[in-house]
Amino acid sequence: MSRASVARKVAMYTAEIAGVGAAGVLGGWGVLKGEAAIARRVVGQPFDGAPDDNGTYGAAPGEPIDLLVLGDSTAKGMGADNASQTVGAIIAAAVAAFAGRPVRLTNVAVVGATSPDLGGQLDAALESVSHPDVALIMVGANDVTSRLSQTDAVEHLAEAVRRLRDAGSPVVVGTCPDLGVIKPVPQPLRQLARRWSRHLAAAQTRTVVEMGGRTVSLGDLLGHEFSDSPTVMFSKDRFHPSSAGYARAASALLPSVLDALGEVSPDTGRKPDRLRGEAVRPVASAARRAARDPGTEVTGTEVKGMARNARGPWAVLLRRHRHPLPDPETAGTAAADIPTAPPGDAPAHRSDDAADDTPPDSPAAHHPIGSD
Repeated sequence: MSRASVARKVAMYTAEIAGVGAAGVLGGWGVLKGEAAIARRVVGQPFDGAPDDNGTYGAAPGEPIDLLVLGDSTAKGMGADNASQTVGAIIAAAVAAFAGRPVRLTNVAVVGATSPDLGGQLDAALESVSHPDVALIMVGANDVTSRLSQTDAVEHLAEAVRRLRDAGSPVVVGTCPDLGVIKPVPQPLRQLARRWSRHLAAAQTRTVVEMGGRTVSLGDLLGHEFSDSPTVMFSKDRFHPSSAGYARAASALLPSVLDALGEVSPDTGRKPDRLRGEAVRPVASAARRAARDPGTEVTGTEVKGMARNARGPWAVLLRRHRHPLPDPETAGTAAADIPTAPPGDAPAHRSDDAADDTPPDSPAAHHPIGSD
């Protein structure tokens, strides 16, 4: 897919998903601009930096699996107490245990980065790791707080995914978190930030799946825990996750990383469960649902041998696990070592757009096919 066609699709996707006019966009960003300064003063930046988690994880013999991490401060691990507690380190240690091979983690994420910074990060990464076995991208929060247009943000993300796919690397993207859960951020900024976070996450999902990657929605993954135990799930700046928060995010991302690598995960071969809100849908519908439902993976699939219909590519939703992983020191090598979501975690009903979008008795509903 050419860069021009990617740009056209991104513009169409963001406009369709957001569903707002130009006046609403300009008005919304005007409020954000005035309130963002207040939010930054309240949240603050009490950290000197993030831990350096680059290195090799696991003691098994064999050729290391190359895991590349790109993105912003959450990908870098700002707020973690030490290097073993970042998302990249947790996933690297777990993949090493599951695969029985060492994992070489290359983390080029930068604190404060936005989506346009991904290109520079990727330039630096590919000089040392030309063909990563899997790439994990976590980006979007700074796009919202810096008032970057969604079209520009998603276009740069799409370009990064395209380059990685051209290098033969499967890509997993943790989409924009829901900034509406950050209680120190004042209203009306917080509500507007929630809306724009979800719009950006949905646009990211649709574009990444179109480019052959897969996404996992982070959304308000920490929202409930933040309300109940803010000192546990969030770090001292009340904005970045704590080590416990990063463990929760890693537990949602790990099954997708394992599947992208061709390793067995707790969900490998599992049929979508409609009672859990899982289904095969056009990617636009899947993207909207995933943005509202943290811990949901969206990846490309086929229905009756067709990868797309008139509404765009087909995609399958799977609600990934939302519990923290065991400590890497004690993590087992079997898929059963990762806890599954409790029965009460499933939604009580399907969303109102599910009935029309889910193909009845489609082969993909029984055999999800990842695009990697």
